[in-house]
Amino acid sequence: QVQLVESGGGSVQAGGSLRLSCATSRNTYDTRCMAWYRQAPGKEREGVARIYSGSGSTYYADSVRGRFTISQDNAKTTLYLQMNGLKLEDTAMYYCAAGGYGTYCSGVYWGQGTQVTVSS
Repeated sequence: QVQLVESGGGSVQAGGSLRLSCATSRNTYDTRCMAWYRQAPGKEREGVARIYSGSGSTYYADSVRGRFTISQDNAKTTLYLQMNGLKLEDTAMYYCAAGGYGTYCSGVYWGQGTQVTVSS
């Protein structure tokens, strides 16, 4: 079993930056695929970014590509999401997900979420 704990959320003005962190219990087989999802009120959860721990290969949703960067520390026990040039539409609850494989892994394990609010 993998425990995920997100942090770093907060309120920022449009155009600002924020870095989210996701601490994992350890680097295991279940964390070979790590991803960030987000869900705005009244909307479906959507994948934001993914990283394959083994290869470092990343993938981004069109809406965030060029503005967000997903990465991991050397031990691969902490997942990051650097968010630059934040827009109002980026406001959502952001979730760390681990496990599975694919475009955004498959969300076998989930964190509790951290709120990101972007204001004008």
